[in-house]
Amino acid sequence: MKFPELNTERLRLKEITQENAGDLLQIFSRKDVLQYYGMEPLRELAEAKLLAKRFFDGWHNETSIRWGMEYNEQLIGTIGYHNWNKTHKRAEIGYEIHPDFWRMGLGSEALQAAVEFGFKTLGLHRIGATVRSENKASLMILEKFGFEREGILRGYQHSGGKFYDLVMLSIVAGAEGETGFVSA
Repeated sequence: MKFPELNTERLRLKEITQENAGDLLQIFSRKDVLQYYGMEPLRELAEAKLLAKRFFDGWHNETSIRWGMEYNEQLIGTIGYHNWNKTHKRAEIGYEIHPDFWRMGLGSEALQAAVEFGFKTLGLHRIGATVRSENKASLMILEKFGFEREGILRGYQHSGGKFYDLVMLSIVAGAEGETGFVSA
């Protein structure tokens, strides 16, 4: 199946390949990007190549989809679905952006495109998200688009030798396929 490229007003959401490993290293080696992510920063290009392969393989194995967020022809982050379950028509969404591009509305723009794709093209009924309770910016973006808090996953993420609670949010399609999704 051909990888679906999405375009927004300012972003191109594209397939991540080995050629993007250097850009992924620039993003995923930063502690400020990964402070709520639950993984240690990447240290070398070989690790970024493995991450690119995992993103690439997820689509081709139909278990996940991860787009590279390209702004002015530069990869600035990623967004996509993991824990994609076709039988139950659900997936979880996640994203990260290089700090040089924070507070520009690019995350909201990418989220809108990815959620619309999830409901309309993937046929998802439920899109979930898990967010560290301290990550106020991410909680705000998700709630702005109609995601609702469902509860707290206590001690759910282990990172840096500590356990963290995660807020579980979701948006669900209605009986006729309508969603609570609010476009920007």
